[in-house]
Amino acid sequence: MLHFSRRRAPAATWISNARRFVALPMVILMSAGNFIGPSMGHTQEPADSEVDVAPTPEQIDYFGITNPDKLSAATKRALQWKNLENDWYVQFTVKDLKGDLAYEEGIVRRDPSAVIKENGQYYVWYSRSTGPSQGFAGDIDKDKVFPWDRCDLWYATSKDGWTWKEQGPAVKRGKPGSYDDRSVFTCEIMKHDGKFYLCYQTVKSPYNIRVKNQVGLAWADSPDGPWTKSEEPILSPANNGIWKGEEQNRFLVEKKGDFDSHKVHDPCIIPFKGKFYLYYKGEQMGEEINFGGRMIRHGVAVADNPKGPYVKSAYNPISNSGHEVCVWKYNGGIASMITTDGPERNTIQWSPDGINFEIMSHIKDAPHAIGLNRSLDNESAPTAILQWGLTHQYRTGDYQYIRRFSGVNLRHHTAKGEDAK
Repeated sequence: MLHFSRRRAPAATWISNARRFVALPMVILMSAGNFIGPSMGHTQEPADSEVDVAPTPEQIDYFGITNPDKLSAATKRALQWKNLENDWYVQFTVKDLKGDLAYEEGIVRRDPSAVIKENGQYYVWYSRSTGPSQGFAGDIDKDKVFPWDRCDLWYATSKDGWTWKEQGPAVKRGKPGSYDDRSVFTCEIMKHDGKFYLCYQTVKSPYNIRVKNQVGLAWADSPDGPWTKSEEPILSPANNGIWKGEEQNRFLVEKKGDFDSHKVHDPCIIPFKGKFYLYYKGEQMGEEINFGGRMIRHGVAVADNPKGPYVKSAYNPISNSGHEVCVWKYNGGIASMITTDGPERNTIQWSPDGINFEIMSHIKDAPHAIGLNRSLDNESAPTAILQWGLTHQYRTGDYQYIRRFSGVNLRHHTAKGEDAK
């Protein structure tokens, strides 16, 4: 039996210099031993005695509250919101690129890395493959299972960020029998102390339903290579899940294990607080769909050296939602864009320690698989780094191509010809 105080909540405080609204937690009320909240099939107006929140005059005006003595459940939730400003709110537009990264029939180009600028030009790395994919209905030994199957990592350069020249492969699949012999894909670039590091997903043949993905690493003295690959993966799935039976079915398990017991995806290494934080997406054996969609979560592993060894945080998972990893440094901490899956999808979050994240804004229409432009300023404003970067888009189920996104921080919603000043 849970017990809750009926103590009256103190008035909220508006702190103008921080542009933040801070309210103490709301009181959850009980009536005849039951929670007061939404019920199925009927509505119930709470009695006056059950209203136990006193909004301030500023809150009444801000939220447009009709009667402060009659607060709906939605209004009570709104009064708990911590951040009412829009410094973290951004909207996106996406446009086609020119040159070699424009859509090309029969070619998959997807999952762009961050964009970096070296020697007066921009660089990007990405997953590249050819031909259609068959899923698991085809011959997994001969066909492509997914668009990211049978990929190598290629790179391209541009003078202006719009017209790109494909330069060829940077990191290829490994020799037969190696941990990356089937596909290398979904890469991210990091420059540190004059060296360049590419981390990426790997798959070892055969690409069956229960195959486990890992993370590899390559490094070079120049963005043009040559690249040296790690002989072993730098990150692997947790080994505490147990499959049920021998059938190729990822939903049949004796034990699910950790959030990353099946796959580790979308790696991104960030130098942070004197160490190297490898953020990644985990997929769990026996994955389910809950009220927020697929149960996809992010984790982090930390190392003293870019090449590892990486040790997973005891606090994993560090998100309850998300898909592709998109993280950047801001204000002494780490910002993270959470998209696609889970109850907190379409949010930007921030953490002072790179582990404990709080929601800063809710966004819409976030581009898929964002490649941030790391040459942009990331400290002048929370979303300054989102001014422009790269993304991928599905043209068909078989083929994706790389596009350019632009992000803008909006203060008002305006109609054509309307001045918001």
